Amino acid sequence: MLAAESSNLWYRRHMDPSAITPNRLFSDLAYLWPVMSPPQEYAEEAQCWRTLLRERFSPGRPRVLELGVGGGHNLSHLTNDVEATAVDISAEMLRHSVALNPGVEHIVGDMRRVRLGRNFQAVLIHDAISCMTTPRDLAAVFATAAAHLKSGGLLLTSPDYFAESLALPRTECHTYTRGDIELTYVEYTYDPDPSDTMIDIVFTFFIRSAGSLQIEHDRLQAGVFPRSTWRKLMYSAGFEYSERTFHLQHWEYPYTILVGVFR
Repeated sequence: MLAAESSNLWYRRHMDPSAITPNRLFSDLAYLWPVMSPPQEYAEEAQCWRTLLRERFSPGRPRVLELGVGGGHNLSHLTNDVEATAVDISAEMLRHSVALNPGVEHIVGDMRRVRLGRNFQAVLIHDAISCMTTPRDLAAVFATAAAHLKSGGLLLTSPDYFAESLALPRTECHTYTRGDIELTYVEYTYDPDPSDTMIDIVFTFFIRSAGSLQIEHDRLQAGVFPRSTWRKLMYSAGFEYSERTFHLQHWEYPYTILVGVFR
């Protein structure tokens, strides 16, 4: 507790978040993603997605579209179960998924606006849905999902946060090693304006490689909505809404996947 309080105080005194270039994890710092979020750590989580897909489509390998695939880490555990097409707005992040999931079709595109002109049996949106910071953006993503599904099609998404259960500020610190890179990062999450639907996440990266230390910063924004907003916007886009909750060994809180069936 004292360490977390000390970290919070350090950020408040020494960091001006508005001066930090945002979204570097999706551009020049994207090379760190496989280090800080190793693909193997998604195995237990991906089993929940596999369960829902098999309940709906087994036997067979359904055609799925993943929006906001990022580095493809969750998808990498599902490729034997589905025929996948993957979309992400960041070409740098998409390169990781191409390397990890060579049999998947990859397309650079914005999940709020992309239209591929074909239908899939399911649309998956992993935690990238949390990059949507306004109800308008969230509604646009659900419209994209609807545009790629026929009646009975499945939408699965898993927000990082729900407004009812999020306690801030929060500090995390992790160290990972991959190849010749040792990465320690501090992640500080806070809410600069409780009247809106977004929070700020500030990162400090300590990157050790070839005997040298490099320090970098990044700032991301994430959307936080009450469950009623998720339900309302999914229904407005044409989906029947439900939730499935799983209890994972390595998660402190219940893991929730929102399930939409296109009407």
